[in-house]
Amino acid sequence: MSGAETQPQHAAATATAVKLVDCDVHAQPTEPMLAEYMSAGARRRLERYGHRTPRVTDWYPRARNAGMRVDAWPGKPGHIWGSDPETTRAQLLDEFGVDYAMLEVLSGADCYDDPDLAVDWNQAMNHWQVDKWLDFDPRFRGSIAVPHEYPDLAVAEIERHAADSRFLAVLMPASAIEMLGSLKYWPIYEAAAAHGRPVAFHTGGYMDHRGAGYPSFYLEYHVANGINMQAQLTSMVGGGMFDAIPGLRVVLVECGLAWAAALRWSLDAAWELMREDLSRLKRRPSEYVRDQVWFTTQPIEEPQEPRHLLHAIAQAQLEDRLLFATDYPHWDFDSPTQALPRAMPAELRRAILAENALELYGLPAERTATA
Repeated sequence: MSGAETQPQHAAATATAVKLVDCDVHAQPTEPMLAEYMSAGARRRLERYGHRTPRVTDWYPRARNAGMRVDAWPGKPGHIWGSDPETTRAQLLDEFGVDYAMLEVLSGADCYDDPDLAVDWNQAMNHWQVDKWLDFDPRFRGSIAVPHEYPDLAVAEIERHAADSRFLAVLMPASAIEMLGSLKYWPIYEAAAAHGRPVAFHTGGYMDHRGAGYPSFYLEYHVANGINMQAQLTSMVGGGMFDAIPGLRVVLVECGLAWAAALRWSLDAAWELMREDLSRLKRRPSEYVRDQVWFTTQPIEEPQEPRHLLHAIAQAQLEDRLLFATDYPHWDFDSPTQALPRAMPAELRRAILAENALELYGLPAERTATA
């Protein structure tokens, strides 16, 4: 037997071009799953008193199965939707060839407990992401969950994970106790920008529909998410947040996109008449949206005439600001093979499916896999 024949066989590492980045994938731990990462005191408090607020999937009106695909419930003891990385890998990464999947763990964003419990909960959330997901498959990437109502503590959590490049963004809800452009939250945004992380504002939050009252039907709740996000973006622009934090990049997740052009037009028209009231703004409002705001595709609007959506993208100048998202494992999950209109130009399709996210998050354009 020759020397070459006696050498151990190693799997070959191959580099392939990244073609699909999913920028909104939901992972969801149960409380027992987080217990090993929490202090004894926090565990006792949760066992005795529970959370101050329910999870967003527990509120009325919500569809059956917590609004998730039936097949996304793993059927394993102690698991729920989004709790099992093996199921997500099989149903999303492997089935559709997803090169990177960005996790959005909303239990952190919906946490409005007192400071000590909020910190413990979000720290556990981030440790769970690392141990169970980021270490499990290199295609999974995380978002830093923070106790957003306590900005100084949120900054500390950002700094705790800033050295881990697998965390791509800082996660915030789409509603909070104050409007998201409020000075209260600026330290969080400043820390994110200082560490090169965009801030991802995801639909949800305990106060998400307070402006017009709480909806009576799930359709109202589902459709109004985009309306709420418009109000929050207006708050961010009007309050001077983007001028004060020039390196800040914002991603609006799961709120639609066709409204972006109309909002920019309305902001600019009003600004022409009310500049003195917006003394912190140094440029037209639409310029901040164009330069510092990104959108995810899901739930993408589906007009009867597909070319109308392409017109909306062009009018809002979103060609390099759209990030593809499936919103797995929600019931209205968008398959990468069907979500974008067939009439979409190939160059724009490539940008949305991968290139825009690669540039925003600094991901490598090639992914090394072991064959």
